[in-house]
Amino acid sequence: MTRGGQAKQREDGPERKCIATGEVQPKNGLVRFVLGPDGQIVPDLAGKLPGRGVYVSADRAALDKAAAKGLFSRAMKQPVKVPEGLADLVEQMLARRVIDLISLARKSGGAVSGYEKVKAWLQAEEATVLIQAEDGSGRGKSKLSTPYGGRYIGWLTADELGMAFGRQTVIHAALGSGGLVPRIVEDAQRLKGMRVAAATADLGGRGRLKG
Repeated sequence: MTRGGQAKQREDGPERKCIATGEVQPKNGLVRFVLGPDGQIVPDLAGKLPGRGVYVSADRAALDKAAAKGLFSRAMKQPVKVPEGLADLVEQMLARRVIDLISLARKSGGAVSGYEKVKAWLQAEEATVLIQAEDGSGRGKSKLSTPYGGRYIGWLTADELGMAFGRQTVIHAALGSGGLVPRIVEDAQRLKGMRVAAATADLGGRGRLKG
């Protein structure tokens, strides 16, 4: 990182420093916050809101620490208001963002749901990401494996996946290789940090890749 906390370009993109942990990491693994006109901290998930931004790791413990220890005020160099339940707010916003992106992928033909359709995509090597509801049957989920070299998303609920596919609930889904996939995976990883405890974050079924 350069002086003044500016971005340092690496192969995996620019980096930022987390105000809670002090660690420098790729920007896509952090959540940006800006100061709203009312002096309140505002999550900027897309990283496009105007104003000076500060960054916190997409991790519930880091966000709770930043809120409780007055680290936003210190980073902004002025008193700021922090919304109550900030970590919950960020989790909800990330979940909504992932659901909307999966829905866009579905509408463009880049996502399917249902056990048989997902199985067919996996067998035909059309799938790059396997998605399964966290509250789905473990036995049923174990029958499908993450595509070779692909990714696994397993921390959305059946109701949330259902919203993405215009159905009541969805247990199994898959993404192809469309342009939305990197964004979905990136935001899903940030959501993972808000939902999955470190001790269980890398647990998965047969053939699943960590992360």
